[in-house]
Amino acid sequence: MVTSNPTVVRPKLMRKGELTRAAILDVALQLASRQGLEGLTIGLLADQMKMSKSGVFAHFGSREDLQIEVVKLYHRRFEEEVFYPSIQDPRGLPRLQAMFARWITRVTVEIASGCIYISGAVEYDDRPGPIRDQLVDMVCTWQNALHRAVVQAIEAGQLRADVDARQMVYEMYGLILALHHDARFLKIPGSVQRAQSGFERLIASARNSGAPALKAAPRRTAL
Repeated sequence: MVTSNPTVVRPKLMRKGELTRAAILDVALQLASRQGLEGLTIGLLADQMKMSKSGVFAHFGSREDLQIEVVKLYHRRFEEEVFYPSIQDPRGLPRLQAMFARWITRVTVEIASGCIYISGAVEYDDRPGPIRDQLVDMVCTWQNALHRAVVQAIEAGQLRADVDARQMVYEMYGLILALHHDARFLKIPGSVQRAQSGFERLIASARNSGAPALKAAPRRTAL
């Protein structure tokens, strides 16, 4: 006979108000990706949701609160698609390669839809305030995760001991920014392959020649 376990935690069912708020945020993220966070207004969102402005406003204290929640939602989805699956790979170089490969996959999708991190940096680079602080915190969180992966690869002997981890993260980030610029703005064919080749060359230049060879990470393309 199977008895219920009182310690089992069951998924919380979302209430109607929570479902509506989640739906609003989902549409807001789509709008912000295409038009930027500054292009996101309560009025535009109300039109898209077929709701009144007061109905949308009731779920957020202000337009700024809405924008911050959109940034947080973007970050959560980025972690779910890029970070969390990658940490299932072994520490060190395999994990670093997985993180970059999944990052490339996400950017290839965002070539059409837009990237909140990149567009947000342009909109808020010289505009202090809570939205900029949120963006900076989340970008730094991702960069720190990349840095940890590089350091672990050095500690494992997969990368040379004299590799500058921060410099390596800087160059990885530069490849992604160049990919987004060339593919989205200039619409240059082959930009994804150039970014992948740049990363492979970066890894090859930093690899510890005395370390056992690792199986090459598969290239990931847009889903």
